[in-house]
This record gives sequence, structure tokens and C-alpha cells, in this order.
Amino acid sequence: MRMGDHLPEGVRITEVVRETPSVSTIRFDFRFSFNPGQFVMVWVPGVDEVPMALSSPSSITVQNAGDATAALLALEAGEMIGIRGPLGNGFELKPATLAIAGGVGAAPLLPLAMTGVVSTFILGARNADELLFRKRLNEVTELKIMTDDGSAGNLGFAVQGMDGLSLDSYSQVCVCGPEKMMSSVLLRLHDEGLLERGKFSLHRYMKCGCGVCGSCCIDPSGLRVCREGPVFSGEQLIISEFGHYSRDGSGRRRPV
Repeated sequence: MRMGDHLPEGVRITEVVRETPSVSTIRFDFRFSFNPGQFVMVWVPGVDEVPMALSSPSSITVQNAGDATAALLALEAGEMIGIRGPLGNGFELKPATLAIAGGVGAAPLLPLAMTGVVSTFILGARNADELLFRKRLNEVTELKIMTDDGSAGNLGFAVQGMDGLSLDSYSQVCVCGPEKMMSSVLLRLHDEGLLERGKFSLHRYMKCGCGVCGSCCIDPSGLRVCREGPVFSGEQLIISEFGHYSRDGSGRRRPV
């Protein structure tokens, strides 16, 4: 079932699960039919509305990054939030997929892994405590862990997890996480001549979420993250602002 694009539908929180010291999953009493990688606009009454990836048919996974996410993380079971969506496109379901996640970027990639199409999943985090969905991912795919401090898995950044892999053996490379990390993966695929296999889930400031306001447009193409994205190919991004800057709520550029 798809809720309306324009008006939020009220859903009731059933559970808030602490995943890591900085990330929690909010479960609610509605199951979405969605493609992995699609997102919803989440309305916190009296605070704001923000885009959030679906981490399951009935949950979003939240990291504290501002007023709206802080308010979300303060909610408890029984309270209500508003949901619009699912919105945008998603990842294709192709066998022999390589997934690469940094931090809370694992949220939109978890549903993809749960379909069984991900052969290898590179999961990166700052340290062992911040590894998201480690146990669940280990049950459904070959999991390669990278931590910035070496406290779990291999020492290094998520992009370094690509070392030693035969990248041309994967049908696609699906990526989500901090933009600097994703940009490093993009350049790696470019150097390997595999740019077209890269699929990147972008996060941009959004006001409407339905393609009208233009706040999430990407330079220079004008593609809208809420409509043509949030998943874009490497070929679309290599000549764009991606990895260089984004825009804040006023439209001003800010470095990535």
C-alpha cells in the first residue's frame, strides 16, 4: 500500500530499539510495500518534516543530526508521527550485488540485503560500537567489516574494503553513507572502468519531497533527489556537485 505523496498519514510507534550509541530504530504499526532504497517524509508534530530511509517495511533508523531527528529519538512507544511515501526510486534487485555502507547508510541497504541479492556487504563505521545491523547482515550475506580505529574487522575506511575484490564480478555496487566515503567509491569505480555499475543513495535537504520546490536539485543537471533519486548511477554523478558540495535550507552551498 502506498500512502499519499502530499498529506502525512498518522502512524503509531510500537517500539524504539537502540542499535548503537548514536542510532535507534523506530518501529511503527504500518507495513509499507516499497523498493529497497526508497524513502519517506517523516513529520514530527510541532518540529519539522524530514526525509528518512525505510530500514524495513515498518521502521526507520535514525541518527541524531538535528532538531527533527533529536525529537524523533525522544519519542516513545504509543506516540504518533506522520509519514508520507514511499517516495523516489530504489535499488534494482540484481543477484551478485556488492553493497557498501558507512554508518547509518546501512539503513537503506539492509532491505536490499534481506532480499538475498547481495553477495558481499562492506560495513564501515568509526568503531565496533557503531557497527549497524552487524548480526542481521552476517546471517544473509558475506559481511566484510571495516572500522576507522580497527576495533572490529579490518582497520580502514569502507572504500578500502574494496581492496582485493574482483569488482567486475559484481552486477552492481550499491552505496550509501557519508558523501566523502561515497565519492571515494565513485572515483574508485571510475578508475576501474566500472562507473555504470555504481548506484549511490544521496541525502539532500528537502522541503516538499514531491518534486515541486527544487530544494534538492543537483547541479548542473537539475535532477531532483526526491523524484529522480535518491538512487543515482555513477554516470549521473561523476559530472555533478556530488562529493564537492550540497545546499542548506537557504540554498547556499556548503562543502561536503
